[in-house]
Amino acid sequence: MSTPTKRVAFHTLGCKLNYSETSTISRDFITRGFEKVEYRDHADIYVINTCSVTENADKEARKLIRQAKRLNPESNVAVIGCYAQLKPEEIAAIDGVDLVIGSEEKFNLLDHLNELGQKEDNTIIRSNIEHVHSFKPSYSIGDRTRSYLKVQDGCDYTCSFCTIPLARGKSRSGNIQTTLKIAQEVALKGAKEIVLTGVNIGDFGAGSGENLLQLLIELDNIEGVERFRISSIEPNLLYDDIIAFCNASKKFVPHFHIPLQSGSNKILKGMRRRYDQTIYRKKINKIISSNPETCIGVDVMVGFPGESDKEFLETYNFINDIDISYLHVFTYSERPNTPAKKINEAISKKVRTERSKMLHILSQKKRRYFYDKFINTDREVLFESSRNGKLVGHTDNYIKVETDNIPGLVNEIHSVKLIENRGEFVMGEI
Repeated sequence: MSTPTKRVAFHTLGCKLNYSETSTISRDFITRGFEKVEYRDHADIYVINTCSVTENADKEARKLIRQAKRLNPESNVAVIGCYAQLKPEEIAAIDGVDLVIGSEEKFNLLDHLNELGQKEDNTIIRSNIEHVHSFKPSYSIGDRTRSYLKVQDGCDYTCSFCTIPLARGKSRSGNIQTTLKIAQEVALKGAKEIVLTGVNIGDFGAGSGENLLQLLIELDNIEGVERFRISSIEPNLLYDDIIAFCNASKKFVPHFHIPLQSGSNKILKGMRRRYDQTIYRKKINKIISSNPETCIGVDVMVGFPGESDKEFLETYNFINDIDISYLHVFTYSERPNTPAKKINEAISKKVRTERSKMLHILSQKKRRYFYDKFINTDREVLFESSRNGKLVGHTDNYIKVETDNIPGLVNEIHSVKLIENRGEFVMGEI
């Protein structure tokens, strides 16, 4: 009688970089004969790829561990990624965890799972992050029409609120030749759009003689991929020649996501960011003057220690004044072993919530204004899914569009007339 196929389920917390890594790890399981199922299904192995940017991410990871054991008390639960790197003993103490693997060894997860039966206690495998120097490429495929391609990992910056260097180590990246081969592999799997991901993408190639612009130029010639998108890039590393190239490119879309974090120079200094208001404003003005149709997304944080009403309003007014398209709003979360945690001027949770709401409303206004500029124009849309009788996709400049469903158009690009701004999306006609 044949041995039943083992079932494995994955859940990813956090950033697009984590999604690309989970997808790569899951393909390794499938290659070795496992059946991949949904996390809500009965599985033999549950894998949680964790984030530890905020306290909520830690709480979510603990909840998912307990959920897995309820679904199958006999299952093995493996916790990998950033939270596992930072707090392995804390995770191992949670009832039901069998394996805890940090940043360096997570790509060898299957080998470590095979060794579990030889040990009675749960296992922690975690390298000293200071000794992690290798770069392991990864990409997501299958779940969406776009693929997240990891081109860089780690960070050499020392922002005072951030644990990523502690969880992922020093900045490192692949070389251009290897990255091109992986992008070609993604193209052969049918993805129409590739999103370049990393912790600090602008640092690609540092110390190797290669740089991000050289990578972009080479990727622009990849056959089979219609669009490339840069997930996020630091303002001080978004050089004018990169902006100019993207404007002239055949495939790189008019969309940048540029972290701001604060519009107050005092708070930016306390955060140890590498720019100020003036530099950031000049960068936005340069992008918009080069191509007014560009979508610009912005990360902003509220409640950093010492952020008075004055500094918050400075941030609010600064964002209101610059020509950006939407915000990702984060509430400051105290993280162990970060310099910001030692600052005694804590902002109350109530004030953090109020400020977050104000910026979310501002983001809605910015998005609506940006969408309005394109009503009654035609735009190319990559359709990503079909649900509730509608086709859903995005324009090159990241306008979310819904149209009446026409079968067979998912993962296709079609010209759409943008008809009506509905706030979160625009209604269109093919």
